Amino acid sequence: MNDKVECRSDHAYIGYPVAFYWQDLRLDINEIISENHTPSGYSFLVRNEEHGTFELCFDVITDEWSVEQHSSKE
Repeated sequence: MNDKVECRSDHAYIGYPVAFYWQDLRLDINEIISENHTPSGYSFLVRNEEHGTFELCFDVITDEWSVEQHSSKE
C-alpha cells in the first residue's frame, strides 16, 4: 500500500513525518511517540489529537509508506 505521508526533510533519509492522510483526511501529527529503524525501513508511532495513535512505516525497498491506526480517540 502506498499511503501518503508528508515529511520535513531535516532528518535522515526520509525525514520526519509532519502529516499523513487517513480515510481521505489530512491529519497533522501532534506528537512523535517513538521512532524505529527496522530491517525494511523506518517506523514512527505518532499521535493525532483528534483521531488517536497511528503507526507510519516506510519501506526502503518499495519506497512506500503504510499507515495503520493503533487507537482512536472515541
